[in-house]
Amino acid sequence: MNLYLVQHGQAKSDAEDPARPLTHEGVKAVERVAAWIAKAGVSVTEIRHSGKKRAEQTAGVFARHLLPVKGLKAHTGLSPKDDVRPLADALKEHRDSIMVVGHLPFLNRLAGLLIAGDPDREVVRFENGGVVCLVGEGVDWRVAWISTPNLLKGTDGSRGV
Repeated sequence: MNLYLVQHGQAKSDAEDPARPLTHEGVKAVERVAAWIAKAGVSVTEIRHSGKKRAEQTAGVFARHLLPVKGLKAHTGLSPKDDVRPLADALKEHRDSIMVVGHLPFLNRLAGLLIAGDPDREVVRFENGGVVCLVGEGVDWRVAWISTPNLLKGTDGSRGV
């Protein structure tokens, strides 16, 4: 199974907008990554997000590009400080590839638990709008690849790095 972990795109600050929607730049960066991974052949059955505005918007961009059969759904238990163990346990029986769009520190803790068996161990560095692909089955997980907006600058006609 492939598990795609996505940190939401760059969002407005609490002071700018308490709902914290994506910034214009955040939307563009997520679009760039979503288009790239779709072109590369990434396929997911469903996209889960935390329900927070910035995660929902990010998930929506990926859904438009990846067209998940089971669509996108808000799930409880994906907020920044939620316990990662319930999701990790549920993944043991999951066979379809899914995408989880969420927040730090939740994503860091989930990756740490799956890869190193320790939610407090940082095993990857997330970036707003980036995707970390984990491949696993049961309790055996590894990082397959990481794609970030900065890595893909210039792939959409914008100025490259």
